[in-house]
Parts: sequence; C-alpha cells; structure tokens
Amino acid sequence: MFAIFKNLKGDKAIWGVVALLALFSFLPVYSASTNLVYVNGDGTTLGHLVKHAVLLFLGFGIIYAVHRIPTHYFKGLSIIAMPIVILLLIYTLTVETRIGGVTANRWIKIPLVGVNFQTSTLAAVVLMIWIARYLTKIKDVKITFKESILPLWLPVALVVLLILPENFSTAAIICFMVLVLCFLGGYPLKYLFAMVATGIIFAGMFLFVLFKAPEVLPQRAGTWKSRIETFIHPEQADRDDLHQLTLAQIAVAEGGVVGKGAGKSVMKNMLSQSTSDFIFAIIIEEYGLLGGGALLFFYLLLLFRIVVVAHSSKTVFSKLLVIGVGLPIVFQAFINMAVVVQLFPVTGQPLPLISMGGTSIWMTCMAIGIVLSASNKKENLEEQSHGIDETNPLKVLSGQI
Repeated sequence: MFAIFKNLKGDKAIWGVVALLALFSFLPVYSASTNLVYVNGDGTTLGHLVKHAVLLFLGFGIIYAVHRIPTHYFKGLSIIAMPIVILLLIYTLTVETRIGGVTANRWIKIPLVGVNFQTSTLAAVVLMIWIARYLTKIKDVKITFKESILPLWLPVALVVLLILPENFSTAAIICFMVLVLCFLGGYPLKYLFAMVATGIIFAGMFLFVLFKAPEVLPQRAGTWKSRIETFIHPEQADRDDLHQLTLAQIAVAEGGVVGKGAGKSVMKNMLSQSTSDFIFAIIIEEYGLLGGGALLFFYLLLLFRIVVVAHSSKTVFSKLLVIGVGLPIVFQAFINMAVVVQLFPVTGQPLPLISMGGTSIWMTCMAIGIVLSASNKKENLEEQSHGIDETNPLKVLSGQI
C-alpha cells in the first residue's frame, strides 16, 4: 500500500483535492440514497453506499493507471479512440435504457459486468485530446479554413450531432469547450469568429423551431423547451416542471448557515434526483452555507491547480491537453451548483466526484489522471517530431515523436 503512495506522481494538491471530494461524497450519497430505497424501492442504503465506494475505488484505479502514461502517448491514443467513440455514439442512439426513472438513448450496457456506460462522457474527453493534438500540429503552420474542416471540425460536428438528440446540455458544454480550446490554441481568430457566428445563427434557428414546432425535433425537445420556459418564466411554468426546482430552493433555504446536520435532510425524500442532479441542494440543507461554500472552494482550488499545471507545462500539447480535459470538470460543477440556486436552467449534469453514478465518475477520474500525467515534470519534456508522420498511431505510441 505504501509503495503505491510512493509511486503517485504529479501535482500533490490535485491528488489531495480529489481525495477530499471523494471522501466527502460518501456523506451526501448515503443520506440521499434513502430516496432510492424508500421512495423508489430500489435496493438498500448500504448497498448504494457500497456501490458508490466500488465505483470510486475503480475511479482512483483509473487515475493511477492513466497518470503513469507519458503525456505524448495520448496523441496516438486519440487517433485510435476517435473512430471507436463515434461508432459507440451511433450504437448508443439505437439502444433505449431506463435509469433513475429516465428513459433515453444515452447509455449502453457493458457486457458481463452489467454496468451502464454513458458514451458521451468518453467522447467528450477523447474529442478534447484530439483537438489538442491537432492544434499542436498546426501551431507554427498557416492554415486555411478548408484545410481544418476534415481534421478538426468534422470530428467535432459528428460528436456533437450524435450527442445532441439525447443530451443537449453535454453537447452544449462540448461546443463551448471546443471554442475555448481553439481560442487558447491559436486557431485563426477570423475562422473561429466565423464558426461562432454560424453557431449563433443555427442556435437561433434551433430555438425558433423549438418554441414554434417542437414536434419536428427529437423526442426530448419538449423537455428542453419546458426547462428553458421554467427558467425564464417560472411564474408561468407548469406545476410539475417547477416542482423539483421549488424543492431544491426549499432545501437551500432550510439549510441556513450551518445546516441541519449530516443525514437530517427532509427534501432528499422528495427530490427525484437527490443523489445526482440535485445533490448540491441536499449538501446545503445538511451542511448549510458553510458546507456549500467549502465545496465551492475546493472546486475553485482544483481550477487553480489545473491552470497552474497548464502554465507550467513545457509543451504546447500538454498545456492544451490540461485545459481541454481539466476545465470541463470544474465547469460542470459550477453548472450543477448554478442549477440548484436557479442561476441556470436544469441541465441534468451531475456534480463531479460527488454525485452517485458510474461512467461520470470514471471519465472524470480519467480526465484527472491525464492532468496529473501532464503535471509530472519527469515526463513533461519538450517534444521533437523529427518529421515523423504523427497520423501513424503506432509510431506515436512507440514514443518516436
């Protein structure tokens, strides 16, 4: 056991923050799981706690394994993984799964183990690595927009369009992070502004169709429309649509400054997603403003360390890689918190490392492992390609570039 701790590489502050978040998660998960047990009749509180512990244990195994991989290997891995995740996203759209009372084409069941896997979470991480690799490749090259369509924008479009029908919020987060990464990576601003303008036009057209003729859009368009209307005009919203947000507000109000105490939440038995989407409301009810503020502080500390790692990285690829896979973790946490206090429409995004879940925990851990790999100074050396074809994944993985 001590040998494992000695082999931990990378930024120790990130290791510490991630460990603290994971340890704290047991308290709200155990408390909120009573909703699943006594309201939905699903298992036992101890069973859900053990499941959460196993998922976190496997997640830390992923962090440990990934953080030992030299950063430049992820270039080759992204070349191999990109076509695989696109095929998985296509397959996912053909599979209907019901989880937590929600029926959607978001998950596939992993054979033998029976665990549901949300392919969009893997696709998001792989896409960020792919973009970081491409931006590194063109950093000293003057390109035209036409030259970047196939290697950059086509994979982005495929991933986003395959996720969008069933998971609008994840697709939107991916689009935002792609633009941020391209901006930081030095992609020509005139082309980037053109993409932003095009995106705004399409978003306007989409919203027009959503509110005027939602029946022509995917099945979940009605849910998107309801969430937006509830956020903009809560006084006119349908009572059922407003119910969960109202309960979340009550939980926040009941928490006060110091909270009711661990396990003493009342709203956890009424909030349908108290273990995932609205777990922050349960945290504030039980631990008050102080508990919620402390949690926010640790996410901000994680953000600070991610920026520090990116700044100290010696290669362009490492810098972009850390930003691409690290920022979405904190961004997702802020969105989850903002939903609970009604600063943002309901999105269905879990609270990273806190909410109960499977693949969301694992993919967050994989992203953290990548950040830790980049923070390992022994591996963070200047890359030299020597003219080798970077599109050959075998050469990339062999360490020849």
